[in-house]
Parts: sequence; structure tokens; C-alpha cells
Amino acid sequence: MNDRHDVVIAGAGPAGAQCARDLATRGYDVVVLETEVEEEFPRQSNKSTAGTFPSMMSAFGIPDEVVMQYTDSVVLESPTDYFVKEQSGAVLEFADFKRFLVEEGQTAGAEYRFDSRVTAPITEGGEIVGVTYNGDEEVYGEIIIDATGPAAPLAKKLGVTDLKRENHAIGIEYEFEGIDIDRPGFADLHDAMMLRLDHEIAPGGYSWIFHTGEDTAKVGLCYIQNGSHDQYARDGFSIDDYLDHWVETDPRFRDATRFDEKQHRGSAHIQMPNKLHTDRFMAIGDTVPTVDPLWGEGINKCMQSGRMAAAAADSCLKHGNIEPTAENLEVYETLWHREVAPNMQNRLWMTKLLYLADNDRYDRLMRDLNRLGDDTLAKANRGNVRAISNLLGLEDVPLLAQFAKQEFGF
Repeated sequence: MNDRHDVVIAGAGPAGAQCARDLATRGYDVVVLETEVEEEFPRQSNKSTAGTFPSMMSAFGIPDEVVMQYTDSVVLESPTDYFVKEQSGAVLEFADFKRFLVEEGQTAGAEYRFDSRVTAPITEGGEIVGVTYNGDEEVYGEIIIDATGPAAPLAKKLGVTDLKRENHAIGIEYEFEGIDIDRPGFADLHDAMMLRLDHEIAPGGYSWIFHTGEDTAKVGLCYIQNGSHDQYARDGFSIDDYLDHWVETDPRFRDATRFDEKQHRGSAHIQMPNKLHTDRFMAIGDTVPTVDPLWGEGINKCMQSGRMAAAAADSCLKHGNIEPTAENLEVYETLWHREVAPNMQNRLWMTKLLYLADNDRYDRLMRDLNRLGDDTLAKANRGNVRAISNLLGLEDVPLLAQFAKQEFGF
């Protein structure tokens, strides 16, 4: 078995698989190490709501065959109101989508080693040159990429990531049938992806219903385990308890049945990354913190980061005489901040402020959005300061003061 490669990638999620797909298409010798066994992939890592938009589908050549349902709108809900935005989208069958990316990479020439758990970097002269996996197995590469998600064994040991517990988001999702998709008093969720802001259901986070056809949908919630969650959480409630509470109290689920075999759990970190790369190494996908937990699009961000890392690796490897030092891989960080997470700090602040707001403020947000229209929401979600300010008023001064104290200590 060849144990020296151009690029070694840890993790076969959307980021790692897309990076491998791009690099193999360029003719590079790529090996991907994936923890799960091939016959069950991706049973354990099948954790995404898999909602996305046409821009991602076209940019990465994603086929219709992996789509569960195309959607026409995005709905935001508060406890007593809602806002509907006309927006084409797609809910993917995440397992089929991940297998598609792997098969595409393999067809292009990427090698996949399943049942291969990466444990640590191998370093020489202070630089990473390979990784160990499954205890004492070793593999070497000119460039090493960590796409393992929040576990981040390589990125952590190299000091690239510093993931904080207070920024850790956890999520759970089931697939249901028998849902009342067009319940009186609620928005019509036919062909829609709905996100709900309601601390009774997801304290310091949000919940969702993604229509997948007829009376079926993906239903779940997530929250960040920080001060916002602590402020609104119920004593002794786990994330499963919150989902059960929602299903038991929302009339749309009165006749619904969950598919227990279609349960998905996941996690991410919501914070500014300190850095994304070092000598011969890049961290991609959920290995670096996510920045847009409201609108989601985690798949797109992971895929984009994989593509940017592939471009950075190519910029060194294609010339043969350019060492993949931190300086020469700097292009990845530049591309990440420009293409994957523009206006990152503004968007992160907006997210934190949003989760500090109470349920009454969420109701007013829906009224504001219905008054201001689609453009305000789209611009605010991209971190536009003027659009964010248009959603704030004098009555938000106490909320802003609480945010400033939490964020800046005054």
C-alpha cells in the first residue's frame, strides 16, 4: 500500500470529500481516511438537516438524485407569528449526497480508506508530514488536511483550532410522517424550509421543519451551550426532552409518527477561528467554527472551504518547487474569509444578539421583517451593518447593553 501521497485528508464529510474530489480531478495523489466502515457509511455521520440552495447545487454539480424535496420558500417562525420568504431550495438525502461525493472522488482517482480513525499528527522539524491512524498505522503527505469536524484531532494538537465549550452547538433531528403541513394559524409549509425562534423549544437556538414531500418532514432543533441557553433553559431538560416537548405541544404533530431509524445528531462550534492553517496543514469544514447558525447552509460552507483548500494546495503542488509553508498556504485563509465567511464578525455578533432576545422580541422581529421585506433579512444575514441596524430600535437598548456586557465586558 502506498503510504506517501500529495495530500492526506482526514474525514469524508462534505468538506473532505469535496476537497478530495477537486484535487483528484486535478490529477493529484489523494488519500482520505474515514472513521466509519464503508458498508455503513455514513450511518454515524449522517447528521445534517441537508437544506441548501440552488447556488450550491449548481456550483458543485450535485445531481437531482440526492434531493428528497425541492422547496419554494423559507419560513421564519416566532411563538405567535411568522415571515415567509420566497426562495428556491432543496432538502437533500444527506447519506446519498455524501456517498455521491465519495464516489465522484473515487472515480477521479482519490483513494479512500474506511474504518481508519486518525489519532495524531506526525511531525519532523516542527512541521506536520503525516498522520497516525488506527493506533500504529502511518500515512504521509506533502499537505495534510483535517476535515474531521469538531473532534479536530490534528488541528487541536497543532494549535490551529481552539474550540471553546461555551460556543458548542448541539443538535438532534428525526424524520416524521403524518405532519399537518398546512395547519390553520401557522404558515403553509408545503415545499418549505422553516426555522423557528422560540426559547420554549430551543433555548438559545432554533428549531426546524423541512418538508420532504406529502405529510413528511425533517424535524429538529439545536442550541448553543452558552449564557443564552442557560438564561432560558429548563432545569434537567436534555435536547431530547426539548424535542419531545415540541412534538407533544405543537398541533402540527398531533398525528405524526417519527421514524426512529432516521435519527440524526450533530454538533458544531460557533466562534471566530484563530487561524485555519499552518505549515503543510489546513483545517476545513466544521473543523473550523461555523459562522451562520440561523440560516444554516452548513453544507455549502463546508463544500466551499474544501474547494478553497484544494485551490491553495494546487497553488503549491502544481509548480513542484513551492513548499507548502504557512506563508504559501495563506491563500486558503484569504479565500476562506472572502468566499466562505465574508463579514464574519458582524454575522457572529448578529447571531449572538439574536439568541439573547426573548420570545416577545422574536414576535416583533417577524412583524419587522414583514414590514421591511426580503432584502433586509438577506442583507442582515450577510452581515450588512445598515440592514442589522434597521432591525433594531430604542426598545432594544437593554438587549444591546446585555450583549455588550457579555461580549466586551462592559
